[in-house]
Amino acid sequence: MAMEIRLSQKQSQVMIMTPQLQQAIKLLQLNQMELQEEIYQEMLQNPVLEMAAPSDSAEAAGENSTADPLYDQTPENQNPQEDQFAEVTGEKEEKIREEFDWENYLGEYSSSPSTSLGMGSHETPEDSPSFESFTASRTSLSDHLIWQWRFVAETQADYQRGETIIGNLNDDGYLMATTEEIAQMAKSKVKEAEKTLAKVQELDPAGVAARDLTECLLLQLDRLGLQNSLAATICQHHLKLLEKKDFAGLCKILQCGKEPVMEAVETLKSLDPKPARAYALTDPIYVIPDVYIAKVGNEYIISLNEDGLPKLKVNKSYKKMLSDKNAPEETRRYLNEKLKGAVFLIRSIHQRQRTIYRVTESIFKFQRDFLDFGVDHLKPMVLKDVAEDLGFHESTISRVTANKYVDTPRGVFELKFFFDSPVSRVSGDASLSSESVKNRIRQIIGAEDPKKPLSDQRIVEILKSSNISIARRTVAKYREILGYGSSNERRQMY
Repeated sequence: MAMEIRLSQKQSQVMIMTPQLQQAIKLLQLNQMELQEEIYQEMLQNPVLEMAAPSDSAEAAGENSTADPLYDQTPENQNPQEDQFAEVTGEKEEKIREEFDWENYLGEYSSSPSTSLGMGSHETPEDSPSFESFTASRTSLSDHLIWQWRFVAETQADYQRGETIIGNLNDDGYLMATTEEIAQMAKSKVKEAEKTLAKVQELDPAGVAARDLTECLLLQLDRLGLQNSLAATICQHHLKLLEKKDFAGLCKILQCGKEPVMEAVETLKSLDPKPARAYALTDPIYVIPDVYIAKVGNEYIISLNEDGLPKLKVNKSYKKMLSDKNAPEETRRYLNEKLKGAVFLIRSIHQRQRTIYRVTESIFKFQRDFLDFGVDHLKPMVLKDVAEDLGFHESTISRVTANKYVDTPRGVFELKFFFDSPVSRVSGDASLSSESVKNRIRQIIGAEDPKKPLSDQRIVEILKSSNISIARRTVAKYREILGYGSSNERRQMY
């Protein structure tokens, strides 16, 4: 069969991600704090944008209630490429026309007198200390150890080996490489790497650079002068029995009474299995809800959290410049482009807020029982349920609910919390959510006798009596997710 090269034409439809569309999608998946940061970044890049004073915002809100040329939906004003945003969200949105009488629009849009944004009474003198002067940066484990190692290392080669060891510690302070690997990385002998490791393990905090839990605890006991104690013996040889809280077994193996064993256990409990936790750079996560739900009478009212979001408007100086017929053509083209970007940003923010509101409204149309009665009444729900309800694409629901939180009368939850897989009941067609089952397991374990904790199989039987069908391995998985150990680990002997 002869081969030949030929040209052919093929017609197909593709979705081109314009910069404006990419920006709209990006805004849709940002949470409250990220949106604030994004708006401030856009203000830095686009000189046409500026924050409106409260009086300007109120006046602008009144003006926006009237017909706005930007929202003209006549066919001749629509740009086919900008229909992509409607495809992504599932909504048919009005489009910004390519050519527009900006002078006329700006005269209507920003008719209120401009307000100076000068420092005024909040002006900060140039010689006043910066904000950073009042904050202290946190010291990392690596910085803390390197600072000490500079005074301990005997040679340059020793310093490099120690630096390599410190660089291979995880967030808990454990060494994640073997001495052979350290020697290879530092281009030295294994014995030298072992000697250097022993010196690094003498640094603060006690227990750092250990290779496992046993070594970590022994290093701390050695620092306390308890290297030959009963606690050290338990740590070195019988840690499994301690994990199971088999104190009777410890007494039998160690051939001693309960009192000295319990004293040794108390000593071990005072040690830190994660010696580097004090130097962790991760701070507690403080959640700012994107949506609030409040109960008023028998109804639930949804409101968006817009605290801290800048109200944007067009800079008056640039408005005058664009209105100037004598302005250079290059300047007018630049301003025209920036104005289109500014308006698209404002409209994308409005669209984002409207979409979040509608998605939240749909979620709690399905989950009304959760608001009324709590987590036990959470219904199974998937992204497709809300997508079909609103006529959106599932990817849009995923973007809207990602990393966003809602403040409800039942507490603060991530929006994704309300999408949950179903768990079957023993009898009846109705199923319930896995979160409801987890909450039930939490209640069962919370009510158990600490001296006689329930086995996973016994929890399965209790759930079955409540018309919940679930396998033992699923109970074990949910129990671990909730942070509970096995029945042996939960048993309290005293």
